[in-house]
Amino acid sequence: MTYERITVDAEQMGGVPCIRGLRIPVATVVGMVADGMTFTQIVVAYPDLEEADIHEALRFAAEAVREREIPRTGT
Repeated sequence: MTYERITVDAEQMGGVPCIRGLRIPVATVVGMVADGMTFTQIVVAYPDLEEADIHEALRFAAEAVREREIPRTGT
């Protein structure tokens, strides 16, 4: 899968996947969604973001964990 809005640059943010070369990590955006923030609230908090950035961040995160063995927690 290719991503137009996700960039990885070893010289920026230590190579952490970010949104469009901005210093906004994908993990930050996904975390805000997980915390219950709406897309509108996220864009207000980060005006450089667009809703399409949030959608792609979620797709990127889903692909990152797809078909990987996830450690089980609890019993």
